[in-house]
Amino acid sequence: MRILLVFAHPLEDSFAASTARAAKEVLEGRGHVVDLLDLYREGFDPRLTAAERDSYFMERYDASEVSGCIDRLKAADGIVLVFPQWWFNFPAILKGFFDRVFAPGVAFEHDPAGGRIIPRLTNIKLFWALTTTGSPWWVVHLYMGNPVHRLLKRGIAAFCSKSVQFRMINLHDLDRATDAKRKRHLERVRALVSRI
Repeated sequence: MRILLVFAHPLEDSFAASTARAAKEVLEGRGHVVDLLDLYREGFDPRLTAAERDSYFMERYDASEVSGCIDRLKAADGIVLVFPQWWFNFPAILKGFFDRVFAPGVAFEHDPAGGRIIPRLTNIKLFWALTTTGSPWWVVHLYMGNPVHRLLKRGIAAFCSKSVQFRMINLHDLDRATDAKRKRHLERVRALVSRI
């Protein structure tokens, strides 16, 4: 399987970076081809351009500035996202990746009758997210309603690819996590990713 591993964190020594390295190592060890898309190191610009927005509902979306990322997405059989949740949401660079790359004609088509969008990422069979929060479990789930999980599963994965296998693995309360808890989480990530 060819996996697009999308990493979104500005620090190369972050826990997210350790998670991305662990996932890549396990996937490659299992014989998968991993295409690491490191949004920060590759200088991805998250800002939707005027041409992109202007063409969003046109017959042809202007994807000229992100065509390389689109090609990588279309070549993948699965996506693994690695990112922290900040303010109960995606880092801006990852949100911009969805805005610009998961675009009309690429990830979906608009329904001409004005109904539900039509999924186009038929190549994507697996959609996983490896993420962290600074808040405890109860704040994310009970108080906030787990917004990132809902957005990824119901709003992105399901709308862009039918019958996709979705999984989100989260370490809550990272800001107070001990080294032992972080190590246990990385081992959990390794064990779960090894099933792909």
